[in-house]
Amino acid sequence: MTAKGQTDSQPVAGLLALAMTGFIAILTETMPAGLLPQIGAGLHVSPALAGQMVSLYAVGSLVAAIPVTAALQGWRRRPRLLLAVLGFLIFNTITALSSSYPLTLVSRFLAGVAAGLGWGIIPGYARLMASGENKGRSMAIAMVGTPLALALGVPAGTFVGKLVTWRTTFLIMSCLALVLIFWILLKVPNYSGRTEEKELSVGQVILTPGVRPILAVIFFWMVAHNILYTYASQFVAQANLGSHIDVVLLVFGMTSLAGIWIIGLLVDRWLRPLVLLSIGGFMMASLCVGIAGRIPIVVYASVTLWGLTFGGAATLLQTALADAAGDGVDLAQALNTTTWNLAIAGGGMIGGALIATAGVDSFAWVSLALLTIALLLAWKAKANGFPVSASNNTAMTIERTKDERAIIPD
Repeated sequence: MTAKGQTDSQPVAGLLALAMTGFIAILTETMPAGLLPQIGAGLHVSPALAGQMVSLYAVGSLVAAIPVTAALQGWRRRPRLLLAVLGFLIFNTITALSSSYPLTLVSRFLAGVAAGLGWGIIPGYARLMASGENKGRSMAIAMVGTPLALALGVPAGTFVGKLVTWRTTFLIMSCLALVLIFWILLKVPNYSGRTEEKELSVGQVILTPGVRPILAVIFFWMVAHNILYTYASQFVAQANLGSHIDVVLLVFGMTSLAGIWIIGLLVDRWLRPLVLLSIGGFMMASLCVGIAGRIPIVVYASVTLWGLTFGGAATLLQTALADAAGDGVDLAQALNTTTWNLAIAGGGMIGGALIATAGVDSFAWVSLALLTIALLLAWKAKANGFPVSASNNTAMTIERTKDERAIIPD
């Protein structure tokens, strides 16, 4: 039975509101990285200290995603989403207006908390809004904000920040959040939360069959990705492309968009093969960089393949996690947020250690080893994590979510 307000077509306007939430979250996280000298001058601190704005945001997401999602799982879903967006509005505004470095760090931490709440909501919300068996496709639409922010938003924000002031970029993000609040109120349905008797603990979700293998695949895959992405300027410099890092990252961003579009079309039928193919494609890209990473055309070809395999990664992994977690989808996505942030930190730490010891040439080989572990874990998770036949999982998920699709009048 279809709930009030649902149609057989995809609720694109509502899904794009979720995508905009992700876009603002990624933009809020990464924007300072391109403006550290200006931010440092504005706050009278060094660029290194200004860089802690990125770190504090990540810490906020890391420590808050699970407890905040668990504490608010009884709330209806739209108020939770609005709370996250309101957090972006308030804390980006404080960041834009603050002349105090400690206050700025506190606002960045709390913006990260808002992001942790938002990432815990978006995937499950998108699946509830899906019609029929198009849950993966709905998630792909809802997740398109991430590669858009990385490919277009961050460079554009950096340009605006240098053209005007860095504070202006944060005020622009606050304005986007304000518009998004009205967008959500108009276009995003207000689904129920969990009744007290249906609330789950984090331990119950972790012990759900399939959840742990998927989280392990996410960790190893994303650590491998972040070793290369965090230090992209270093490894492309080997091919004398250091001055063209903006072009290299644009190629990565645009191919990521192509990847998410392709995965969105196929994920509902071919989840397991696509996961294995994506990891395998990234392994091939890493191998090419390891063998011939000093040849520019090889670097561009490898980055193209890397972007294609990474673009749909979030859709694939979050679809698998939501299928496996069932009723615990929101907490599972909070666990995913925590795992993803640990992988970002781990990639940065491992990459830094490799630069100091084995050198940049080792990046591709270490990433290849980590991806091999991810591929083996995904291959072994045939029963629950990445099942050979996803049709039963899809049917079970549709049945499980019917009672969650109740909508209260606006």
